Amino acid sequence: MTALQEPLVRTFFRQQHCAEYATYIGPREAPPVGIRLDREKAIITDSLCKQFGPIRAVDDLSLAVGQGSRFGFLGPNGAGKTTTVRILSGLLQQSSGSATVCGFDVAKERNKVKEVTGLLPESPGLYSKLSAVEFLEFVGALNRVGGEKLMRRIDALLGILGLESRQDDLLESYSSGMKQKVLVASTLLHEPRLVFLDEPTSRLDPAASVLVRDLILALAEETETTFFICTHMTSFAEDTCDIIGILTNGSLQVLGSPQDIVEQAGADDLEDAYLKIVGGQIDRESLLTWRK
Repeated sequence: MTALQEPLVRTFFRQQHCAEYATYIGPREAPPVGIRLDREKAIITDSLCKQFGPIRAVDDLSLAVGQGSRFGFLGPNGAGKTTTVRILSGLLQQSSGSATVCGFDVAKERNKVKEVTGLLPESPGLYSKLSAVEFLEFVGALNRVGGEKLMRRIDALLGILGLESRQDDLLESYSSGMKQKVLVASTLLHEPRLVFLDEPTSRLDPAASVLVRDLILALAEETETTFFICTHMTSFAEDTCDIIGILTNGSLQVLGSPQDIVEQAGADDLEDAYLKIVGGQIDRESLLTWRK
């Protein structure tokens, strides 16, 4: 990414903010009828639990995520991150405890939760026989966005993500990274108030990862969009998120800003702090014992 490209996203959104987001999202629409926005908290969980037989995937999770926050959810494989996202996005019923998203109860008001959120799952699907534009038109229709507004948003997002020259090609011809960009665009297309991103940079090259980071920062700053980001990339979380939660075995171990977590762990950076908190540091000699 060149020096001219790096500030593109932030400059774009600042310009649209001054013009009521004329080309990307247009003037922000009124919330759906009945929405109860909490000015301070976009997500609140209280003793949230999820049991799969003898396995407690989410264990007594209580946290609050502020509106406009960029919340990073870190933890090893099987820690319960994706299960938490599925509960909060209305896809999975919790076993006990409670949670609200944008003021809606995730157990009783799932459809309302889905109206005001966007979700990029860890293993999403695409219709490979559609072009990028056709797929985004389809997603827009599902979210009741259409007409000129939808096409402006599609053109702007594909331009920002560097896909404008391939926008009419079938998705089956796209690389995995290009498909991930289309999925990021589809998640943001209806201007959700809260966005769940599960491993958003898993298929992206470093330049595209920086672009997604800048897009998140710009949206959070300019539109107060809240982001809940599950990732294994500690460097991405440290650069992107203003608050981090680290989960192990379904339980929240630490919560705070990246700087606070690093200082509390006596670490050099977030990766070092993460390894000290969840374990996983193995000496070099032990790494070679399998050869004996």
